Amino acid sequence: MINIANCHPRVNILNPGPGVGGHCIAVDPWFIISSSPEKSNLIKTARDVNNKKTEWVVEKIKESAKKFNFQNNKKPLIGCFGLTFKPDIDDIRESPAISIIKKLILDDYEIICCEPNLNFIKDINLNSSKHLIDNCDILVFLVAHKQFKNLNLQNKKILDFCNAIKQ
Repeated sequence: MINIANCHPRVNILNPGPGVGGHCIAVDPWFIISSSPEKSNLIKTARDVNNKKTEWVVEKIKESAKKFNFQNNKKPLIGCFGLTFKPDIDDIRESPAISIIKKLILDDYEIICCEPNLNFIKDINLNSSKHLIDNCDILVFLVAHKQFKNLNLQNKKILDFCNAIKQ
């Protein structure tokens, strides 16, 4: 439906991802809600639903990791692609991907990440996409960076939460 709607020249609906991030959309609605809670039920509900999306993504990754562990009798190495709050930028403010990764690390999952738009993120192990593809048991796409479109992912367990590898 998004692709069909986007055929109209004045429409640009973004593809859903693992949550809402950035310094505006993820934060500013809370100012409206706090200043007028009785008139902002719909806004609050929308933010609550969007905030739960990251929890849903974390659970899907954990389910896949548990299944891998059961089938292979070892904990998987999970490679996460993309950490910014939207594609093709270098901004991680309120990034749902960062939140997801930190929750998984806190729950003792082994995570390595690829973020082609940044060289360093505190407390997160960054590697190349090739390193993740070569070494990880499960590949998780959290941000649809252009660099991820044409990766060779044959015979890999893939969780794509943002249509990153959709051709």
